Amino acid sequence: MAQNDSAARAAIDATNRRFEAAFNTGDPGRAAREVYTESASILPPDLPMVQGRENIAEFWVGAAAQLAVTDVRLSTVALEIHGDVAHEIGKAALTLAGGQQVAMKYCVFWLRVGDEWRWHADIWNAGV
Repeated sequence: MAQNDSAARAAIDATNRRFEAAFNTGDPGRAAREVYTESASILPPDLPMVQGRENIAEFWVGAAAQLAVTDVRLSTVALEIHGDVAHEIGKAALTLAGGQQVAMKYCVFWLRVGDEWRWHADIWNAGV
């Protein structure tokens, strides 16, 4: 692994941890604003695509409330970095207000924006 790949991997991991921290303190809107690019898209299961960071933030606020998600943990399974873009395959563990555990899988297309790595396209569904 090249040294710049090591730095990119560390930055990508830090971005995922920022999402978890903001989401898990009850602020899914802030979580989205901290990790998505301004022109990002999400492809939620069985719902229309959502485009733009502010629209995505609104989506996450509503989804978190509707599903009563209290905790999110992201785990990278595979990560490939190609210059200023990367793609990640991962697993997410969600905890709901009643204590139920939900397993998800996801794929994120990353872009380097300045010195930061941000989510540019995000798709997920249930299961592992």
